[in-house]
Amino acid sequence: MFNYRDLAGVTKTFRIELGPLRARGVPAVLLGVGGVVLAAGFARLVAENPSAMIETIREASRFLETARGDKAMRLKSGDDR
Repeated sequence: MFNYRDLAGVTKTFRIELGPLRARGVPAVLLGVGGVVLAAGFARLVAENPSAMIETIREASRFLETARGDKAMRLKSGDDR
């Protein structure tokens, strides 16, 4: 028979450390599985529409710049030249 206590011992050994993000146990497993699903979705998107890959990468890099705050995004008005 399957003993759930053995599974609990195994899940405690999973650990993810990415910069300030640290997860251990079940949350680490969920983050890992989520990352695999995200990568598979991106691979399928690129496979179905390879011409959109350049635009996707451009938008992803803009999103990361905005999220990190490297460059302050500024809207230009008609007076700015």
